[in-house]
This record gives sequence, C-alpha cells and structure tokens, in this order.
Amino acid sequence: MKKLTISPLTRIEGHASVTINLNDKGEVADAHFHATELRGFEKFLEGAAVEEAPRITPRICGICPTAHHLASAKAVDEIFGAQIPETAVKLRRLLAMGQLIHSHALHLFMLSLPDYILGPDYNPALRNVVGLVQANPELARMAIEGRKIGQRITEWVGGKPIHAVSAVPGGMAFSLTGEKRAELEAMAKRSVEIARLAWPLVMQQMDKYGDLVNGIGTMQSDFVGLTRNGQMEFYDGNVRAVDANAAQLADFPGKDYLGYIEEAAEAYSYMKFTKLKKGNGFYRVGPLARVNVVDSIGTPEADKMLAEFRQKYGRVPQQSLLYHAARAIEYMAASEAALALLQDPSITDKNVRTPVTGVKNTRGVGVVEATRGTLIHDYTVDEKGFITKANLIVATGHNNRAIDRGVLQASQKLIHGDNVSEGTLNRIEMVVRAYDPCVSCATHAIGRMPMILTVMDSEGRIVREVRRC
Repeated sequence: MKKLTISPLTRIEGHASVTINLNDKGEVADAHFHATELRGFEKFLEGAAVEEAPRITPRICGICPTAHHLASAKAVDEIFGAQIPETAVKLRRLLAMGQLIHSHALHLFMLSLPDYILGPDYNPALRNVVGLVQANPELARMAIEGRKIGQRITEWVGGKPIHAVSAVPGGMAFSLTGEKRAELEAMAKRSVEIARLAWPLVMQQMDKYGDLVNGIGTMQSDFVGLTRNGQMEFYDGNVRAVDANAAQLADFPGKDYLGYIEEAAEAYSYMKFTKLKKGNGFYRVGPLARVNVVDSIGTPEADKMLAEFRQKYGRVPQQSLLYHAARAIEYMAASEAALALLQDPSITDKNVRTPVTGVKNTRGVGVVEATRGTLIHDYTVDEKGFITKANLIVATGHNNRAIDRGVLQASQKLIHGDNVSEGTLNRIEMVVRAYDPCVSCATHAIGRMPMILTVMDSEGRIVREVRRC
C-alpha cells in the first residue's frame, strides 16, 4: 500500500490535509480529508456567563466571526426570553449581509478563481492571488473593493471590522446613524454592480471546465438550509431539508435540531460528522444547498441568476464545483438585501434594545446561515446564567462527510498509478476548496483522532508506530 499526502491544503481557512492510499496496482483504495487542529471552544464556554458568549465565540474564526456572533446572540436572547425590536432585527440582518459580501468576495476572487482563470496546472507558486493580480489586475481590484464593502458594513453595524460586538441580549448595543446609512447605501449599490460583473465570469469558468465540474466531486446527497416562506433566509427561519429530487424531507424550527440531526466522531479527524435522521442521512449545507432548498431567492437580480442556473444544471444539481456558481448567486442576493435594508428609513430608528431581567429559559438555541452553511449554537445554563454545556455545529462539520467523499471520488477518478502530477493533486484540492471549508470553526469538540508517532528507516519503510488515543 502506497500513500499520497496533500499537506497542507492551501487556500482554505485552518489546517487540514488529505491522504490517498493506493493499492499494488496503483488504484485508489481509500482517501480521507483530515482536520488536523483542535480549538475546543465548546469546553472554553463552560462556566462563562451566557451574556459573554456573543463576545467569546467570534474569536473562533477571523473569517466568519459575525455568524458566530449572531447565532450566539440569538441563543442568548432565548435564554433571557427577549423579544428584540424590529430595527434590531434589521441591523442584525444587515450585519449578516456584510459578512456574506466580504467572505464571498474573498473566496470567489482570491481563493477559488485562480484555479480556473490561471488553470489547475499553473505554477503553484503563482496559482493564487499574486498570480491573479499579474494576470487580471482589474479583477483583483474588484475583489479588494468587494471585500472592503463587506468589511465596512461589518465595522459600522457590528462595532468592529472583525469580531463584531454590537449584538447584545435583547437587541443591539447601538443604532446606525443617518450619515453612515447613506454611505453604506452607496457601497451596497456598488456591491450589486460587482456581483453583476462576477456572475458571467463565474459561469464562463464553469463552462470552460465543464469536464471537471461534472467529473469530480459529484455525489448524490440531500441538502439543508434556512428558508422563510420558501425564500432564501440567512438570519431567521425554519430549517428545510430536501432530497435529490427536491422533495421536502423536513421543515423544522432550529431549536428542534436534535430531533433531526445527529453527530458522531471518526478516528481520523478532530472534526465532528453529522447525518440527518430522515432520508438517506447524507446531506450538505452552504451555497449550493441553499439554492437547492429554496423555491426562490427573494431579490430580483439573484432570482434571475437562479433561473439561469437551474435551466443549465437542473433543479437540484449535485456537482460540488457548482458551489462557486451558487456562491455568486448569493453574492448578488446579499448585496441586494443589504441595499434594501439600507434604503429602509426605519434602519436608523433608535429603539434597538429590549431590557432583559434574568434567565427565563435554561436552554437557548440560535441558528443562522453562515457563509459556508447552517450554523447552530446550543447553550444550557444554570439558574444564574452560567453555561453548563455548549454544542456548536458549524457548516464545515455538516459538510465534513461530503468533503471526505468528494476527495475519495475525485481521487478514484483522477489517479491511476503512482506517478501523480502536482496538477492532479490540485484538482483534488479544488473539490475541497469548493466547500470553502473553515476548519478552525469546525473543530470544537475532541473527537477520537489518535496521536501517532511513526518511526521510519533510511529507505522510508515504517519500522514502528506508537499510538496514543
């Protein structure tokens, strides 16, 4: 048995690797995606005052802290029995749109498109944002501008450009001024323009690499995402699950997730695995899942894109690389939603917080759609409001099994013999990158991954392995 290792995986958030085992004939016998870091925030939260959770959990990640901030705030609201003011809900929605714009601009332009615009066999030293700047400086400038817009929304609504602090028990800590609303409105209009330019570019790449899109990372699964009245929803709604034929498997309030989703650990990863208790159990979340579960987006330009996407790829496409096209649709949806919120005069209303007086419920669950998919924060507290148990299920945890299967499928498709080129291994990485995994977000509970010490002789033969489980 020969082993190929891709380590580290590049252009993802966090630390991960892929191992591919070849049999004596050079065919792929097995392959796995490994999360190789441990963060442990589920344990860090124990003993903390629950009102501190929205300030602690954003430190999980510097890429998607806003989603953790909002999911945590929603869970805390439930514990304190708070009904937050309408304007506070709008500001939280705007905050969520800011993160989506920022993160989708980052991933589309800087992390994923270099593989397509430059080519999967391009010099790996330049197959990144540096090469993209050299090949297409205008696109690089647009990417930076798109990220800046999302970051500015996050900063002015969330209180900080990274690790937002504004969502507090009962609503928001401060309101949005009229001056900042006007500036952000102009930025949101520009974000819509950038999203409009990004759409044909992404679809052209999907056409150009059609063989890859249809050939690697394709698998049949169910899909899960938040919806409200059948439309795409990022802040609040029911969790909807559909199968590969768009038949609805479940539609439930996020607080009831334990009745529909179960978790497990595997020996080769610090990341948890999940499955649906209904259907075949195997599901995905994130941009492709969200466009697959909804009846419509709910914003005009994004709905046009969705119609074009479905006409070309079907009602529930299964190709993992189409996450990029779905991400471009969401970029437009978030930009349009941000613009609509900023054009609403009530967004600057000063009534943004309901006072809270103490613990009303000893358990609270907050569910939002993070950039990468459905995010669940579940806290149990004592009568004084100190956390006794915390459970986090993040998007990459939901997608962990899909990434793992995608790596195996792509490896079996591409590798025949042990003379494997760098470009071939990069194509396998492209399947992982399609999910935009955030490994830091997903490694919060200790699974069953062993520590392994391997002793090898001068010719690379394994002499001894010592395991500590």
